[in-house]
Amino acid sequence: MNRALLVIDVQDEYFSGLLPVTHPAGSLDNILRAMDGAHLAGLPVVLVRHTSPQENSAVFRKNSPGWELLPQVAQRPHDLLINKNLPGSFTGTNLEPWLRERGVETVVIAGYMTQMCCDTTARQAVHRGFGVEFLSDATGTLDIANPAGRRT
Repeated sequence: MNRALLVIDVQDEYFSGLLPVTHPAGSLDNILRAMDGAHLAGLPVVLVRHTSPQENSAVFRKNSPGWELLPQVAQRPHDLLINKNLPGSFTGTNLEPWLRERGVETVVIAGYMTQMCCDTTARQAVHRGFGVEFLSDATGTLDIANPAGRRT
């Protein structure tokens, strides 16, 4: 079964910006280990970067510091960089044809945020007939609060 690692939105916004990733501890180290392992195994590594569709957005504004991929991710070997404007990595991108051209049958998901872009991409992959492996310790999210409670 041919696999590819999708490294989703490991951008500075989650580390020095308005959306600090806090759960689980060590997720970035696990993402970097997954990238290194995939490269050593000869698996394609795809970096995905989110860009806000709103020019004046406070987060993920194109060419802003928060929009940049973390250097330790960007500098690692990878085969493709996808830019997206919506949570799903397949929407409005060439990801699906690129994977199909390489015979990829399963995507391995790592990155941020677990419940938004990683989850959406995983669901889109299943809808397109790909298998999905979700690296739960190599995805992450931030503190979340709503009327029902708080996740810290």
